[in-house]
Amino acid sequence: MKKLMKRTAAASLAGILAAGMLAGCGGEKKLDGTKTVATVDGTEIPLGVVSLMARQQQAYTESMYASFGMSTGNIWDTEADSETGETYGDQAVSSSLEQVELMYIMKTKAADYGVEVTEEDQKAIEEAAAQFMEDNSEEVLAELAVNEDQVKTFLELQTYQTRMYDLIVADADTEVSDEEAQKSSFTYVQVSTSSTDGEEELTEEELAEKKDLAQQVLDAVKEDPEADMSETVKAIDDSLSALSDSFKTNVSEDEEEASSSYPDEVIEALRTLEDGEVYDEVIETEENGYYVVRLDKVFDEDATETERESIISQREQDFYTETTDQWLADADIQVEEKVLKTLKITDSHSFTYAAEEESEDEEVQTEEEIDAEAAEEIAEDAEIIDEEADDADLTEVEATEEETEAEDTEEAETAGAEVTPTEKAEPTATASPTPTEKAAK
Repeated sequence: MKKLMKRTAAASLAGILAAGMLAGCGGEKKLDGTKTVATVDGTEIPLGVVSLMARQQQAYTESMYASFGMSTGNIWDTEADSETGETYGDQAVSSSLEQVELMYIMKTKAADYGVEVTEEDQKAIEEAAAQFMEDNSEEVLAELAVNEDQVKTFLELQTYQTRMYDLIVADADTEVSDEEAQKSSFTYVQVSTSSTDGEEELTEEELAEKKDLAQQVLDAVKEDPEADMSETVKAIDDSLSALSDSFKTNVSEDEEEASSSYPDEVIEALRTLEDGEVYDEVIETEENGYYVVRLDKVFDEDATETERESIISQREQDFYTETTDQWLADADIQVEEKVLKTLKITDSHSFTYAAEEESEDEEVQTEEEIDAEAAEEIAEDAEIIDEEADDADLTEVEATEEETEAEDTEEAETAGAEVTPTEKAEPTATASPTPTEKAAK
């Protein structure tokens, strides 16, 4: 991320606009972008700047939905708060305004961090804004309710925001001990007790057969613990396979419950082993069947380093959020609610990125590259895009049918998660913030 801060405005801003022209699908009342929607410490914010932020978020979010193969037809009108009746579209508008408010605040604090927008930056901003106005039709610009000066303002504000992120989080605590980050790696075989049709429970006889199969696996693995477990189990039953994963070696009482997606019996058994040891018994779990496990490394260097980076990333994100939330709380912000309500994000009024011809002269990112990089950033922050999606480690196990039925790995759980717009997003150096994640970028 630090190297991204060294980019000129032309390079860092190109990712916002070079993704393609915003194509609007009309239906809402035309906005007056010159109206003041809020003031921050006396500085007026025109509605056009907030509209540009909101529509870029809308277009980007719908692009992300589409990239996941999900329908984009029912995103914004869905009720997000049953008490207020607020929709995800309403939340996205509020989030866009808050982000713009923060950008104005960050501009005033930029000098404290040694951040400035140079003459070279201003020239690049002017060129990017002019290109944006040229690329978009009069109809789209009218729906955006934005003029060229407001585009310049937006790009200048985003330049400050992008460059300040690393400088803000530089004050976060990044000292993480080996004990805190330590992860242990293991290999396991699971014999599922889920019924094949997903409806009827297995009979006592069928359960006994499953346990006997697990015992055969255990006996074979114990004969040669260092052998490839996958090959060992395939020789017994071709439908079985061995998987590898890791778990936090040391967890606090607060973390204990959420420390792993594996059954407690499995983790407890693994904690009794040393490097290369196989647990002496078949582990029987209440819901997920039988396990045979081998602890590969009590201290897995690679997994521990990944966990350390994840912890640091989360601390930085938390520090950034705490800092900027305090700035917003301390600022004198007045919102013109009537003006804000004229900006609506609905399913019937969509904005998408249109295709744009590639230029050999411009070193810009395509929409796909922007999506990929943004998704990677999200994954790094979500103890992953994790959940886990571990920091930079959003890896999904390509499971067999049995593994999918088991539903025991974090990756399998994450793969089925539904993307949902949330209320706040943080900056990224390559794409404008989106309402889909509250992610540090």
